[in-house]
Amino acid sequence: MSARIFQRPKNAMQSGHGRNDEWVLEHVPAEPRKADPLMGWAGSGDTQAQVQLTFPSLDAARAYAEKKGIVATYMPTPPKTLKLQAYADNFR
Repeated sequence: MSARIFQRPKNAMQSGHGRNDEWVLEHVPAEPRKADPLMGWAGSGDTQAQVQLTFPSLDAARAYAEKKGIVATYMPTPPKTLKLQAYADNFR
């Protein structure tokens, strides 16, 4: 069983920073999704893909994965880059 650990990104639709300090452990899907023959909905029999666990720190998430025998890969948070621009630059 494998999983990935990442920090929750900032929601682009809101200006708040709520829940950005949480770390998420998310299981990697074990089987691909397939279309249901009757309804056409995509689904699979893998129930672990529905589980998302949140932790207060990266160390806590790694310790949980190690304790449960889960092979977890850490996905680092990309650095934040700000594009500083003056309003007057719109008219150049």
